[in-house]
Amino acid sequence: MAHYLVIVESPAKVKTIKKFLGSNYTVAASQGHVRDLPKSQLGIDVENDYEPKYITIRGKGEILAALRKEAKKSDKVYLATDPDREGEAISWHLAAALKLDEKKMRRITFNEITKNAVKASLKAPRDIDMDLVDAQQARRELDRMVGYKISPLLWAKVKRGLSAGRVQSVALRIVADREAEIDAFIPEEYWSLDAQLKVKGEKRPLTAKFYGTEKKKMAIHSKEEMDEILKKLENEEFQITDIKNSERTRKAPLPFTTSTLQQEAAKALNFGTQKTMRIAQQLYEGVDIEGEGTVGLVSYIRTDSVRISDEAYEQAKDVVSKRYGEEYLREKKQYKTDSSAQDAHEAIRPTVAQRYPDSIKESLSRDQYKLYKLIWERFMASQMMPAKYATVSADIDANDYIFRATGSTLMFDGYLAVYKKNEELDDEKAMPEIQENDTVVPVTIEGNQHFTQPPARYSEALLIKTLDDIKVGRPSTLAPTIATILARNYVTKEKKLLYSTELGEIVNEILTKNFEPIINAEFTADMENTLDMVADGKMEWKQVLRDFYPLLAELLAEAEAKVENVEIQDEVTDVICEECGRNMVVKYGKYGKFLACPGFPECRNTKPLFEEAGVNCPICGGKVLIKKTKKGRKYFGCEHNPECSMISWYKPTGEICPECGDVLVVKGTKTKRVACNNPECNFTKEYVEKENEEE
Repeated sequence: MAHYLVIVESPAKVKTIKKFLGSNYTVAASQGHVRDLPKSQLGIDVENDYEPKYITIRGKGEILAALRKEAKKSDKVYLATDPDREGEAISWHLAAALKLDEKKMRRITFNEITKNAVKASLKAPRDIDMDLVDAQQARRELDRMVGYKISPLLWAKVKRGLSAGRVQSVALRIVADREAEIDAFIPEEYWSLDAQLKVKGEKRPLTAKFYGTEKKKMAIHSKEEMDEILKKLENEEFQITDIKNSERTRKAPLPFTTSTLQQEAAKALNFGTQKTMRIAQQLYEGVDIEGEGTVGLVSYIRTDSVRISDEAYEQAKDVVSKRYGEEYLREKKQYKTDSSAQDAHEAIRPTVAQRYPDSIKESLSRDQYKLYKLIWERFMASQMMPAKYATVSADIDANDYIFRATGSTLMFDGYLAVYKKNEELDDEKAMPEIQENDTVVPVTIEGNQHFTQPPARYSEALLIKTLDDIKVGRPSTLAPTIATILARNYVTKEKKLLYSTELGEIVNEILTKNFEPIINAEFTADMENTLDMVADGKMEWKQVLRDFYPLLAELLAEAEAKVENVEIQDEVTDVICEECGRNMVVKYGKYGKFLACPGFPECRNTKPLFEEAGVNCPICGGKVLIKKTKKGRKYFGCEHNPECSMISWYKPTGEICPECGDVLVVKGTKTKRVACNNPECNFTKEYVEKENEEE
């Protein structure tokens, strides 16, 4: 009997795929990349037409030896790495590292790890697509050139350990520019005027907002203007002059791409981008489901496409028809993918639509269930009819001033039957029954002062949306990009918002002043289009480097001559070094901030730096710190631990339970409550959010 070897990237996939194939198949994992450019040097022969110098990644020797041994005794080797450019490149590197015979080597891809998809891929093997490989090689060399040429300049002029990158530098610039906008913002005063009006025979008041006059909309800029309008409205009759009834529809959302999944998971589940991708990878590679074994629950998670297959639509059709009714199902419509998208895969969707979230809840972790449910509901909603609303708009005249009232009533919920989010709840504000020429009586007329607000700071989700909108980076690169600028301390995150640091602003200024032609959003987006041309076979990959490197070298030479050294002082804390008595300073390492003695190298004392939770310990009055277990799970502990025993998985309120004397904590995410930390005590009370409180 013939013997076949299937090579995937992840050991988790091995377990899932093995059960789909017969005993004559061996499934093994490369555990990611096996070859790369060397870390110790540029690794690109600039004098020899940018030829890359690939080496075996340290630690991969034994893996390659085992794969080589298995490949020799196999009649055919199937390279089944991820279905994208990077996966194609890994297959090509594997073929080279294993010295595979082209006659017995084939490339297979599948968009989901299911029995049908895997078996179908084995029936349609192909050659390695060198256009995709070359596009990935070009990207790798571009990133290496920027990183290995500009980073040493930052080391020399600012401090060691800094880095520059094509996409991360654009992301940093976006955050820093927003900070500059906020600093330069000058608030302007404006006023709003709202009227609560009583309609004859109706208990509900009619709420109307000041619009202006019949001729034009008016803005109220000052209290003087407001007082003048209010004076003219004194003892005036309010009459309904115009009513417009209409219908509007709210279209179903598109199925998820990588970017929109990250954004929605942040908004709906409070997941960081890295956490979202980690859990999504688990759902894609396979989870052990009771009664089924290990199965892939969602399709490939790195995609910019919103397409779905005919088979996926038929599954959705079956579920929608049975669960909600035929009237909820829309006809198959292929969503149009953005012209700049690679569109290599389908949108992110459940592999089996009939695998309802609640039916597998017991087999999933809490976070896996939340994310799978979000993906399942979004996919179902995308195949359903729009929601329909009856809308009413009424103009109300008072001494030639116009107030406007609007309302809407949900007529048909459509996709909202499965995917109703908080913002959609606001649409269901029905108006009381009114007729034209009705007179309404003002109950209250209230003017409120406001000031224009500066543009909002970026959250991780908003920054990803912005990068995605301007076509910088690709689905697989955006979350790691943000993680990098946070780890480098160019950007810090407070209460879910991103702030540029002093270091980030210095680095951004050096990069924008000296490398503007190659580190800006337009150039980076154009480069993505160029790489797409390489992937489509329309451009030679080395031509990209021939065009790019001379410009980089010229800019670098100019920068080295004119950029002056910058000294950044360490942040001094009030923590005293117990070994030498100096005030310890904040340093940044591979795993984030830590405290170090400024007396280095004479004194090498260091200690962890914990973030404060913003509340005092209810037992001893010390500061409550946010700490992490070895596995990365967050918990709360007193700064005086172990002398003080206060410790909790939940954030303390600073109060003691009146029933048992334990600590009161905040539980819940969307609906919060105060509860006792003691699992045997049932005391709870209403949660009142404090101003500026961080979740």
